Amino acid sequence: MAGPGSELPSGPVAPMLLSWLTGLGAGMVFLSFMQKLLYPYFWDDFWYLLKVVRCGFRMEMYRLKGELVTVLDKFLMHAKKQPQKPFIIYEGDIYTYQDVDKRSSRVAHVFLNHSTLKRGDTVALLMSNEPDFIHVWFGLAKLGCVVAFLNSNIRSVSLLHCIRSCEPRALVVGADLLGTIEEILPSLPGDISVWAMKEPVPEGIISLKEKLSTASDSQVPHSHHVASNLKAPYLYIFTSGTTGLPKAAVICQLQAMKGSAGLWAFGCTSDDIIYITLPLYHSSGSLLGIGGCIELGATCVLKKKFSASQFWNDCRKYNVTVFQYIGELCRYLCKQPKREGEMDHRVRLAVGNGIRSDVWREFLDRFGNIKMCELYGATEGNICFMNHTGKIGSVGRANFLHKLFFTFDLIKYDFQKDEPIRNEHGWCSLVKKGEPGLLISPVNAKNPFFGYAGNKKHTEKKLLCDVFKKGDVYFNTGDLMVQDQENFLYFWDRIGDTFRWKGENIATTEVADIIGMLDFIQDINVYGVAVPDYEGKAGMASITLKPNTSLDLEKVYEQIVTFLPAYACPQFLRIQEKMETTGTFKLQKFRLVEEGFSPLKISDPLYFMDKLKKSYVPLTKEIYDQIILGKIKL
Repeated sequence: MAGPGSELPSGPVAPMLLSWLTGLGAGMVFLSFMQKLLYPYFWDDFWYLLKVVRCGFRMEMYRLKGELVTVLDKFLMHAKKQPQKPFIIYEGDIYTYQDVDKRSSRVAHVFLNHSTLKRGDTVALLMSNEPDFIHVWFGLAKLGCVVAFLNSNIRSVSLLHCIRSCEPRALVVGADLLGTIEEILPSLPGDISVWAMKEPVPEGIISLKEKLSTASDSQVPHSHHVASNLKAPYLYIFTSGTTGLPKAAVICQLQAMKGSAGLWAFGCTSDDIIYITLPLYHSSGSLLGIGGCIELGATCVLKKKFSASQFWNDCRKYNVTVFQYIGELCRYLCKQPKREGEMDHRVRLAVGNGIRSDVWREFLDRFGNIKMCELYGATEGNICFMNHTGKIGSVGRANFLHKLFFTFDLIKYDFQKDEPIRNEHGWCSLVKKGEPGLLISPVNAKNPFFGYAGNKKHTEKKLLCDVFKKGDVYFNTGDLMVQDQENFLYFWDRIGDTFRWKGENIATTEVADIIGMLDFIQDINVYGVAVPDYEGKAGMASITLKPNTSLDLEKVYEQIVTFLPAYACPQFLRIQEKMETTGTFKLQKFRLVEEGFSPLKISDPLYFMDKLKKSYVPLTKEIYDQIILGKIKL
């Protein structure tokens, strides 16, 4: 018998074997060539979907074992296994997993001993990006409370609406935002206790900071937060939706777990240092960012507010390897003056959404070989896409394998009537590849939609019924998408009464309500207009005046900046004699959006928001040209 070191057989067998091996090799090369030619993304799709299956299998194993593991449970595991590992780096200070565990336990004990909060109660949180945001969030989670993240940019009527809609038992506010709460304190429901991370505090407010100084940091009994159902509410995250004031999207434990797997799915590891400049009140910062770090057991560098000028210095200082973005963030970085050593960093991945193709290319050319991991997903939605191939401009790819796990359709949409197109039988129809269609996803046990807190009508408005057959129900994303011949998906536009600006969804009805409070305004129509080199659309308001009144531009400016966050303020005004409406008396936006803000196309008086003069000023051709050329920044 030949030993393991024997040579190939000699004699007549050798040529046959050699011929066979040569043929096999040629066949493998040919098959590889044909695969790359006919199915160029097969292996990308395969490895991505394998990760999806692994994630689902892991969660199913937990379920079968009777272990309902939550994001908080994962954090506590890391705090036990790697207590001294940095979890948060904030303004140079390091907070280890153990530090955050102990500080959050202090928060829990304060509410256990000094409040009547119980498991299942809602607590609203109004805080900027800072470690105490996470301490309070996790501390309340340890008590089994549902935490409602309030947008730190909103004020007055909008803020009051958000607080009332989630019906909290308590409200926790950061020291820098206490003034915002003081403005509405007399209007808050009387059964809400207000806690501030400040000392001393005004009358009627409890100092959480003071009580934390003497609170115990011992472990909170697991019985307070043990999960009995992964579909139970965990957070409320406010979203503009497609119409009206912000709505509290219900985020259950299952959604939070899925969101936390995003960084892992894109290839992040426990060795990564992840830079988060996005607001924690948003799902990108909290679920994908903080939750993603916990899933990995990684370190997060938290920034109070994004700064384009400090961005790369921070990345170098803290050895950042991954950062989160929205499209505007990358554009701001590209607009910074060029400096030496811009590729001198350790960043390898960027995860986010909303980056334009031209900005994507410019970003890579300027800052080096960073893999851009673009994704798509609404906070409250039941469908998501992840661009696992790196195809520039795409939000993801959908083949037959993908549709086994993430079912969706793109249906025809009437832009004039602002509704899906239905045929003579009342059914919707699919668009062809290359055509924009409304993205919808079936609602079922596999892909549930948990809706919004408060008014059930808000939840019902997000659902489309009897789409393809009697009784079917679909989630309406409110987004128009295009699928190309290679099955790549591209975001096309928002529908209805919402547009996107500065990385935020702007609800036009909310803006209109604020401006409509002025006594000389008759009707108002708010919409978004495209501006060259800007992501999303800038706000514009078309206005008609009441009879025998005059336009006070300074009052309009004052009203807008007082009651609206900066990103929601209309950049342009248009004064019309009569407001156009549809056949069902809805305000007509289609033509207004098409005409934009050009004084060359529009004969109506146009005005531009001048922050230096604190008023709206006439939009002249000169100002228009400077905006188009990028000399005036919006």
